[in-house]
Amino acid sequence: MAIDVKELIEKAVELLTKDENLMESFKKEPIKTIEKLLNIDLPDEALESIVKGVKAKIDLDKVGDVLGKLGGLFGK
Repeated sequence: MAIDVKELIEKAVELLTKDENLMESFKKEPIKTIEKLLNIDLPDEALESIVKGVKAKIDLDKVGDVLGKLGGLFGK
């Protein structure tokens, strides 16, 4: 069974952004939170890749939101 890392990242981001408590838990213990959230048991190296992907995706989403708001200031 192949693991679709991109799918796991998307699912984790979706769940984390909907629940502030989960997001706080993720900030404190990202690997443990991802394991519990996705109900997976992988080596820490694999989980670290997922955590990095989740962090990057969340940061990109935040940047997109800010840019969207800035565009509204200029009538776009």
